[in-house]
Amino acid sequence: MSLYSKRGVSAQKEEVHAAVKNLDQGLFPHAFCKIYPDFLGGDDDFVNIMHADGAGTKSILAYLYWKETGDISVWKGIAQDAIVMNLDDLLCVGVYDNIVFNSTIDRNKHLIPGAVLEQVINGSQELFDQLKGFGVNIHYLGGETADVGDVVRSIAVNGTMTSRWPKNKIISNDKIQAGDVIVGFSSAGQASYETTYNSGIGSNGLTSARHDVLSKYYAENFTESFDNGLDDQVVYIGKHRLQDTVPGSPDPDSSIGKLLLSPTRTFAPVLKLLLEQHFNKIHGLIHCSGGGQTKCMKYLPGNFRIVKDNLFEVPEIFNIIKENSGSNNREMYEVFNMGCRLEIYCDPDDAATMIEAATRFGIAAQVIGRVEAHDKKELLISTKEEDIVYG
Repeated sequence: MSLYSKRGVSAQKEEVHAAVKNLDQGLFPHAFCKIYPDFLGGDDDFVNIMHADGAGTKSILAYLYWKETGDISVWKGIAQDAIVMNLDDLLCVGVYDNIVFNSTIDRNKHLIPGAVLEQVINGSQELFDQLKGFGVNIHYLGGETADVGDVVRSIAVNGTMTSRWPKNKIISNDKIQAGDVIVGFSSAGQASYETTYNSGIGSNGLTSARHDVLSKYYAENFTESFDNGLDDQVVYIGKHRLQDTVPGSPDPDSSIGKLLLSPTRTFAPVLKLLLEQHFNKIHGLIHCSGGGQTKCMKYLPGNFRIVKDNLFEVPEIFNIIKENSGSNNREMYEVFNMGCRLEIYCDPDDAATMIEAATRFGIAAQVIGRVEAHDKKELLISTKEEDIVYG
């Protein structure tokens, strides 16, 4: 059993998928989000989309960092995480404007004061204001903030996004075909609209990242930060403190804490440009979130072999996690994005268009792989050390 499973977490969410298997899959079963008829407007030319997600256990890292350093501004990054994990999923079905957002914040009032709530709420509005400058309009309609100390140890920051969108402007992934190439967008570096270096960690796999990288100091001093029923052998098994420096990092000011807490990058500015100007060239879009580099398997419209043999050099944060945990490549690529958090499936002749758009915003992009005809759904990830097959 993997360390991930021993901590009560599932990279593939098998039990969740089993629980919802009988629900309506929507108009486009292969699309990245569920898409339904226009219940809100009653227009056959439009569809309704609602999506819920959040920052996950990354909020626990923010709690530890805030308690250790006193830097309360770290909570603004958690606000961005909760928003981007919704927004970038909607982007993958073609939605980039006129979106409604409601937040859901559950907190333990004894540990999380109102000042933290202010950081999360104000941080949300600041991100919406920034995105508006790129023509991505998200309307913040408030939400629910509940004091539920019996339910949550510290704080859970989540949200829901809703959109009413033209049906003929949906990316359904049904156009993915053999012969397509996959253009990957890097999750790391510093985009032109980011103020600091981004480690690329995103908001997935943070339960493993936290316990694998951080030391027993946190188990001993912050018992509220983990499930006390876990085996001690999987709780904070790393060697680092949050303020430890990272020699050789692209950002000289980086610490372990800053790398783990890098706010999830949104690809909204570049995808708005591509969806407006090159919609018909995009065959499919995948947000490499839960499930990491294996996420694409779930949304293939048929039996294909996905080959990823030119992924980005793995950013340092993932090497740190792997070194501390002893995890193998198979588990790492299944849990984390490993430096590539967005995939565009397109004709080989259109790859340069996608790459140029990303480069315009300071985002590294390249052809990371291809789609091949096959008798079943299969994924091959080729690394310097080995070939890994999923399927």
